[in-house]
Amino acid sequence: MVVNILTRAIMMSTPLLLGALAEVYAERTGMMVCAIEGIFLMGAWGGFVGTYLSGSMLLGIVLAVVLGGLMALLYAFVTVTLGQQQVVTGTALNILAVGICAYFQRVLFGVPTTPLQIDTLPKLAIPLLSKIPFVGEIFFHQNILTYLAYILIPVSIFVLYKTSLGLTLRSTGENPVAVDVAGINVNRVRFLTVLVAGGISGLAGAFYTVGYLGMFTSNVIGGRGWIAFAICFLGNWSPKGAVLGTLAFGLADAISVYFRIGTGAFPTELIIALPYILTILLTIFRSNFKVPAQLGIPYSKES
Repeated sequence: MVVNILTRAIMMSTPLLLGALAEVYAERTGMMVCAIEGIFLMGAWGGFVGTYLSGSMLLGIVLAVVLGGLMALLYAFVTVTLGQQQVVTGTALNILAVGICAYFQRVLFGVPTTPLQIDTLPKLAIPLLSKIPFVGEIFFHQNILTYLAYILIPVSIFVLYKTSLGLTLRSTGENPVAVDVAGINVNRVRFLTVLVAGGISGLAGAFYTVGYLGMFTSNVIGGRGWIAFAICFLGNWSPKGAVLGTLAFGLADAISVYFRIGTGAFPTELIIALPYILTILLTIFRSNFKVPAQLGIPYSKES
């Protein structure tokens, strides 16, 4: 039982980790990607439709990244180029994403009498490592997206803290005037970072359809984009903090699934709400936030 729960926890933390890392990078430049829930949904829909129509999970994943990037492109244009309020814009795009997915799902497939299904990514056992007792089954018997997410952890830490690019990103969110004086276009840095974050979040959304469920519904994301958004805050805008947060929420998700399937000891509604309750509790008891100084503030040379 313990191995099954921990294995599922690692799996369920995958999209949250991808989304949280993407959000950390974007917010370090001063951009709150408040459209993350909609980007997750677009990625989930793109992954499903691309896989279903082409028969290729790779094409489905590529379409998810593209659609996530396009939603992020629209968000970046409105908030960076036009300088509009980020929270309001993100909320509007989240609603737009629901409408787009529902409309085109109906256009392409009508109203099927039974749910449309696709194959999901197979689990890949890493030779030798997967044979390690206890640890092998948990960490080294996952699908390719999970491995990719955890490879990104050291990469993102290295880029953010050990490279000139990382210094530029961090400085853009703390002191954009200094970045501008150094001859770097602040808004271009923000725009491109949001685009990359959107593509990664689209990939995170694809996990729910291509990597886990094998089907699409309008509530497939169920607020998990917002959980990834919250993890960025709770992890103090740090990749390491994001990792710890995603593992905690992945474990809560895995436990909720176990209790829904394996026992009727608790009300189903309470079990489903467990990850969201955890979000609220951690937010309440988190007292020390190191918020990027210019987070959510548009930049112009006149400001």
